[in-house]
Amino acid sequence: MTGSALPPLPSPGKPAGATELTLTPIGGQAPLRADAARNRTRLLEAASELLAGCGAAQLTMDAVASAAGVGKGTVFRRFGDRTGLLVALLDHSEQQFQAAFLTGPAPLGPDAPPLERLHAFGPAAIRHERNHHELVLSSRTDPLRAYAVPASRLRLTHVTLLLRQAGVAGDAELLAHALLGSIDGVLVHHLTVELGMPLDRVEAGWHDLVTRLTADPPSAA
Repeated sequence: MTGSALPPLPSPGKPAGATELTLTPIGGQAPLRADAARNRTRLLEAASELLAGCGAAQLTMDAVASAAGVGKGTVFRRFGDRTGLLVALLDHSEQQFQAAFLTGPAPLGPDAPPLERLHAFGPAAIRHERNHHELVLSSRTDPLRAYAVPASRLRLTHVTLLLRQAGVAGDAELLAHALLGSIDGVLVHHLTVELGMPLDRVEAGWHDLVTRLTADPPSAA
């Protein structure tokens, strides 16, 4: 996966092509040397095994270092802190999701019309966030960081572009923020886990919002 910088959001009135969107890691890390990449993968594999066994709440830098057979300082140098480790664990699954909506098959991928892709994006994102809710919640130590990381900006750019391609009136970027806010990982966790709301109901809400935003305005009498 590439670690190149995310392109700027398309400005109002300026169309952007799908080729401008590229796979990007959550934290925007620079590409690693082959040996460093192998070491990072080894640490992440050890962390993933611990995560599966004890959950994110019990995942510590000490435990990862021990499982990987390295010193704790190695883990800190590679990931910075525990939050950095959790974000790195999210990277792999996030890039798989990015590949699905950027280059994957229809209706999520580029071979489908914009409106079909927009409808498909919400449920896919909802289930992705729900499947990784422990990591999402544990990595949200800074509420503003969720908007600044490259992966979030990529999602915003993607939805903004689909809204423009679908011919939706209004400020496409702000509308994209509103749509994505309705399926934020923390909100999905609150609705489905704490309130017991069926996932299908959350997905239906996305479809309802998209339909309302993209419906033709009533004609004048």
